[in-house]
Amino acid sequence: MLDVRGTRFVDRSGRHVLLRGVNLGGDCKLPASVSGTHLRDDFADHRTVSFIGRPFPLAEADGHLGRLARWGFNALRLLTTWEAVAHAGPGMRDEAYLDYLRAVCLKAAAHGFAVFIDFHQDVWSRMTGGDGAPGWVFEAVGLDFTRFGAADAAHLMQQRYDSAMGGRQAAYPQMSWGSNYRLPANAIMWTLFFGGARFLPGFRPGGTPVQDLLQGEYLAAMTAVAERVADIPEVIGFDTLNEPDTGMIGRPLTYRHCARSVEQPEPVRPGLAMSPLDMLLIADGRPREIPLVVRTGQGFEVEPAGHRVANPAGVRIWRDGVACPFAEAGIYDGETALRPDHFDRADGAAIDPERDHVLPFFHAMAATVRRVRPDWLVFAEVNPFKAFTGMGFPDGMPDRCVNASHWYDFATLVTKQVEPRRATSYAAQLGVIKRLGDALGESGAPTLIGEFGLPFDLDQGAAYAAWRAGDTAPWEDHIAALGAMYDALDTHLMSGTLWNYTASNRNDAALGDGWNQEDLSIFSLDQATHDGDPDSGGRAVPGFARPYARAVQGVLTEQGFDAAGGVFRIAFDADPVIAAPTEIVLPVAHFPRGAAIEAVGCERLADPAPGVIAVRALETGPLLVVATAL
Repeated sequence: MLDVRGTRFVDRSGRHVLLRGVNLGGDCKLPASVSGTHLRDDFADHRTVSFIGRPFPLAEADGHLGRLARWGFNALRLLTTWEAVAHAGPGMRDEAYLDYLRAVCLKAAAHGFAVFIDFHQDVWSRMTGGDGAPGWVFEAVGLDFTRFGAADAAHLMQQRYDSAMGGRQAAYPQMSWGSNYRLPANAIMWTLFFGGARFLPGFRPGGTPVQDLLQGEYLAAMTAVAERVADIPEVIGFDTLNEPDTGMIGRPLTYRHCARSVEQPEPVRPGLAMSPLDMLLIADGRPREIPLVVRTGQGFEVEPAGHRVANPAGVRIWRDGVACPFAEAGIYDGETALRPDHFDRADGAAIDPERDHVLPFFHAMAATVRRVRPDWLVFAEVNPFKAFTGMGFPDGMPDRCVNASHWYDFATLVTKQVEPRRATSYAAQLGVIKRLGDALGESGAPTLIGEFGLPFDLDQGAAYAAWRAGDTAPWEDHIAALGAMYDALDTHLMSGTLWNYTASNRNDAALGDGWNQEDLSIFSLDQATHDGDPDSGGRAVPGFARPYARAVQGVLTEQGFDAAGGVFRIAFDADPVIAAPTEIVLPVAHFPRGAAIEAVGCERLADPAPGVIAVRALETGPLLVVATAL
């Protein structure tokens, strides 16, 4: 259905294609039986859960997908997880769920969406404060996830939040889930996943080298999904792994990351600044006094805030009778670092986590899905903190990759405040990420921003209070901020999939999208109050239901929208040899009565679909199409 040509997506006719879509959906991170992370959960049923019904029951699919099509989207980043496919145990697959996921893909195809499958994770798993991996992987490597919270090895909303109290709570600060990347459970699992063969070559749980075990089971789950959807042309590829981390790889054993440096350029994240040795000792049941880093309130800016004793009770997270494999390998003894360079140097040279450990995984993943269908695209991601600062993909990536890096206005995510002046920098920030794609491979690769979006609970949920008071359109700030994001995408002629559409979303500070108090869904049940209105449930629809050229008869060179004036324009280098016409999406949110079309050098064709116009180029060279709202 789609391929890549340099930095462009192209269809079978050779047209330049833009993908403008949405992530479906935020609650796919959780089993269908779990209403949200605000509820207590000991994960005791982790082997028997079901994800059937995420992102929505099949009976509701046409309603949701029809709404997304009406809003002008043509692509879906469809979320699944390793846990959804393989929660029952190694080598076991949830066949009923795979049938359900296939049915969702078929429904999406029927509504005209290009789909790429995202094997999603955040901070490794539900048992470590996020989503992704099944619970049995901890048992397989000898860890007891029931002890993670007590040992300060993971930060879980399910254990810290009082659902009876509701609202915002100091015990679980907003956007604090990401601190898990700096805690022992995450660090150990990511190190084993990407680097077990190098750093613990003798660690063979169940007789299988640990890295082979973890990556093998992950890729087997991906294979199961790939085989189930391989005959659906509209499924165009797979994401490698959402927002991967590399754990302790590349870090000196005793190094605590409290400030950026040439040697350690990654942004400092808030939370406890544990060294790899701290993490291993805490995991082995030893209290440790650790520097604490806190946000100053703006974006990536942080500052030291003293120290805190982690794991004061000395809880050990290795299962009873299981020795710490890192200690057994002679990496540390007691509190002594025996091999201080174990994770950051090899044969006298510095280890590059992406080049030396993530790149081989990219190739293994690409080979895995392409054994099932050779034409699939690979939507590649590196650590988003590194991508945001321009630290890109390693040389030697698989062919026909897409730069699927993520971008957010991080200050807005953290503060839940929109500052219009920040929007002036959006195009420059996205330009940093686009350059990663431009440099990917011999001739560059398309950039599709895999996630971008906006919290809807801005200003302590002011829009929700206004809605309850009778204001049916309290989204002025949201529309302006989303519009600025799409303006930046247009500047670079970028594709992107907005985060997110959650069918179960509620205007509730405890719940939101159902996961760790995030609330970025462009749909909410609390806004779905008018059965006769096809936009019912939408939040800030004019902000994201934007015009764009979805397929161009040649090469798109410019695209821009004046929302206030209702004028959309594109410029392109036309190639009349291409038989298929240029198609432009004009969503009803901005063009309720249609548009006057000026297309010099083109002829207007019959509209291929509601809200879409088509023009055929009659001559070669630069042409301009302007649509003005009637």
